[in-house]
Amino acid sequence: MPLTKTGLLQICDICMNVEQLRDFCLSLGEVTEKLPFGKFSSRYDSLLVFYVKEHMFCMFDLDDFTWVAMRSTADVIEEISLTHNDVLPGRKNMRLWLNAGLGGDITDTMIFNLIRRAYEIINDRYSSKKKNSEAHSGSKKRT
Repeated sequence: MPLTKTGLLQICDICMNVEQLRDFCLSLGEVTEKLPFGKFSSRYDSLLVFYVKEHMFCMFDLDDFTWVAMRSTADVIEEISLTHNDVLPGRKNMRLWLNAGLGGDITDTMIFNLIRRAYEIINDRYSSKKKNSEAHSGSKKRT
């Protein structure tokens, strides 16, 4: 089994790497990827962000592949934060984001499931908004 930087055994079910996580995110459908934050500061050049319907749902650092952040719900963030040590809620401006440490007490399978749920949250939210706006524009009578 691989060792962490502190010499502890790294216990995980898949031990994913950058390529596997990237491939998984891109496989979810209609997903794009960008490195959008480098223009603000060079320290963010390697932050890879995944989008669906032009909205972020997942991100991780290519140069420091020790965590992944994903969109979530307040209930899920609270539940997972209480049961796992390697999960942190997002900062104030990202309060509905969950930061999960890789190779810790949260399994890769769980991370993949959380990312899939993050994708569904954003995809469903913006699909319904698009449908609602199309319904409203289609229901207007023309004179």
